[in-house]
Amino acid sequence: MAITLLSHEVSDLCIGKPPLRCLSAVTATVADAIASLKSSDDPFLSVWSCNHDETNDDDDNKKCDCECLGKICMADVICYLSKFDNKVLSLSSAFNASVSVLLHKCRSIVVHVQSSCKLAEAIDLITGGAQNLIVPIQTKRGQHKVLTRKNAVVSLTTTTTTHKNSRQFCWITQEDIIRFFLGSISVFSPLTSMSVSELGVINSSRAFLAVDYYSSAASAVTAISLAIANNISVLVVDGGCDVVEYPRIALIGEILPMTLECCDETAAAAVATLSAGELMTYIDGSGPLESHVRVVRNRLEEKGMVGLISLVDSLSGSSSSDEESPTRRKKPYGRSVSRAARMARKSVAIVCNRKSSLMAVMIQAIARRVSYVWVVDEDGCFIGMVTFVDILKLFRVFLDD
Repeated sequence: MAITLLSHEVSDLCIGKPPLRCLSAVTATVADAIASLKSSDDPFLSVWSCNHDETNDDDDNKKCDCECLGKICMADVICYLSKFDNKVLSLSSAFNASVSVLLHKCRSIVVHVQSSCKLAEAIDLITGGAQNLIVPIQTKRGQHKVLTRKNAVVSLTTTTTTHKNSRQFCWITQEDIIRFFLGSISVFSPLTSMSVSELGVINSSRAFLAVDYYSSAASAVTAISLAIANNISVLVVDGGCDVVEYPRIALIGEILPMTLECCDETAAAAVATLSAGELMTYIDGSGPLESHVRVVRNRLEEKGMVGLISLVDSLSGSSSSDEESPTRRKKPYGRSVSRAARMARKSVAIVCNRKSSLMAVMIQAIARRVSYVWVVDEDGCFIGMVTFVDILKLFRVFLDD
């Protein structure tokens, strides 16, 4: 059974996956990225080095040289816009900039593989640092055939980018592989019933991104960008520092990139003006209170951030004449947000303890749509973390043995 699992191809994990929504690094702007993200249920968009908006039939027989340069999300947009204070560049120039300014410098987080790539090789790529594996899928021009798990074929008209030779792609994530293994979880007995401490999967040696509760959210922008690139979050701690180096650090919460992904671009104003603790409250739950929005706008006025004031007013309609009752905004975010994403939008840190079973940790992470769980002691102090990468390394060794 173990050999059978590892011999599966990544195409087996692509069943039912829709084709990627793509942007061209050649022609797309930040404004284009915002519009695409708002109209998509997927929190991420892929950015490609090619541009096939105008298809030339004469090129159909040429070799496909399309390359995915990386992925972007609304959190990338928010971090980018929050840096514009009207002193260096105008906010309008930020929207007109190439979408490539949102890409992370690390290109290895997305890796192209063939559909025949074995699962064992895919795991090695993921544990080696890749976050998404780009897999080609079979398509017809203008349509994508989605093969469901019941082997029913449904033709879907898509608005995704069709690359040369009518090729389209999907991607495989760490979570996809973990979910695939859950379908054969009995193979990994007794590992799944053992504690994370017994299995030695608590990672306490890596550097963890953290910010003090009272420090400015703007000072955490670099940390948030690194968290997106590393598929983790930024810890909000009592007396924290840029990187957690001390064993007795009390966790207050976390700034989860997914919470920012569920926001719209006006959250850049909150990042530019609030403290880290205030930002957690602002983006928590179903959206900020009207009172929080007014606080943000008042601070923008104090700092003379005219561009961000205009952005907030244009999308939220907030003004000095707003009602004083601290009610939730009726339409806090101009995005389509899935129920799973809304459930995950909590600033309380996702934690377990040393005695938590591996199965419990896996289910906890999947339920919150993250790839890690923080490990704390009885006093709520930081010990380390368990990530999907650590779990996949464990499973890989177990199957090899």
